[in-house]
Amino acid sequence: MSTVVENGGAAPAPEAGPGGTPDRTRTITDWRPEEEEFWTETGAGVARRNLVFSVLTEHIGFSVWSLWSVLVLFLGPAYHVDAAGKFTLTALPTALGAVLRLPYTYAVARFGGRNWTVFSALLLLLPTALAGLVLRPGVSYGTLLAVACAAGVGGGNFASSMANINAFYPHRLKGWALGVNAGGGNLGVPVVQLVGLLVLATAGAGHPRLVPLVYVPLIVLAALGAALRMDNLGSMSNDRRALRQAAKEPHSWVMSLLYIGTFGSFIGFGFAFGQVLQVQFHDQFGTPVRAACLTFLGPLLGSLARPVGGRLADRFGGARVTLLTFLLMAAGATTVLTASRAGSLPLFLTGFIALFVLSGVGNGSTYKMIPAVFRARADGAVAGGADPGAAEQDARRRSSALIGLAGAVGAFGGVLVNLAFRQSFLTSGNGDAAYLTFLAAYAVCAVVTWAVYLRPGAGRLAGI
Repeated sequence: MSTVVENGGAAPAPEAGPGGTPDRTRTITDWRPEEEEFWTETGAGVARRNLVFSVLTEHIGFSVWSLWSVLVLFLGPAYHVDAAGKFTLTALPTALGAVLRLPYTYAVARFGGRNWTVFSALLLLLPTALAGLVLRPGVSYGTLLAVACAAGVGGGNFASSMANINAFYPHRLKGWALGVNAGGGNLGVPVVQLVGLLVLATAGAGHPRLVPLVYVPLIVLAALGAALRMDNLGSMSNDRRALRQAAKEPHSWVMSLLYIGTFGSFIGFGFAFGQVLQVQFHDQFGTPVRAACLTFLGPLLGSLARPVGGRLADRFGGARVTLLTFLLMAAGATTVLTASRAGSLPLFLTGFIALFVLSGVGNGSTYKMIPAVFRARADGAVAGGADPGAAEQDARRRSSALIGLAGAVGAFGGVLVNLAFRQSFLTSGNGDAAYLTFLAAYAVCAVVTWAVYLRPGAGRLAGI
């Protein structure tokens, strides 16, 4: 039985530390989710509670990370920032968030999932407070760049949250659990855009500082909830070799490429969509309020689709779902390109929203594939005579490391999306070159998925 016990929904009793004194670190030292009896009696409830508060803090992290996708809509002529400058403001937090995902993944094992969740949540106060202080006409562009970059700390929360939840759930439920965790976090993107729309519609474009200040009390509440209700897992020992071992695994880089295509698309489009509407369809969306009315819809549907992708991957296999997703995303990019050239706003919105939904499905399916890679390796090791418990623990350790690696590389896809839009609009005044680039990228990802995981032949990992 677990050393942390549920008591009628109350907070779990602290463990007995040395000499019988209570352990206030809330660390679970006995965790066996693959054992059916343990999972039914104890594990499921504990994992569910940690999942709920993980989703909450990650959700706010995503909102802070994508804060500048909303704030750029407030930057009118008084700020003297052109369209290219605004795409740079949205690319910077994406880049920093991608870089932070590696140390954030490592931090979960080093400091504990609960402890790091509390700290990383409180860290979100920095970019929100700074944005609330500096956003006013006359502020220098360099100051805006620095404050926008600070919002990247919200991007790191995803990697630590996913690595933590990955360790709580059994393999058969990972697709669902990681999909719910990521989908709930991704919802932070449309929610902050809705907050921005509400401020624009009520206070007006002259009050951008209200948007970040809304999140200050929410951040404090999320950190408090994590401190009171989450747990550390003692089995997540700090092993610096895990990331190096994952980096030496060829499948790690394949999965990172696929994640660029799915998550990179989602976060990149989420940051850029409002600007694209405002610039490319200026006649229809000349004001920030009109653009914001539709900006949130794509990220919302994409976030809701992420658990669906995880569930489909649990049932049909992550590789099959991912391949179909990339093929449909290529069709979606073709639709957007056609609509852009024809100047058809309804077709453009249809294609772009389809890309958001499909990227969400692909997010869920690719994250199911990550633990499946090392589970397949563990099954092979056990068949060769390795200890099953040690093989399972090693698979979990490497899966968590790969979640951080793939998450970091994949998030750079969001940077590439914003840079592609910036260059395309600078060069031709429209996004056609960017849409062609996305189409080619999805085609490459589809070919790689089929060749590595679905093509008949020896040497292919089974069950992915």
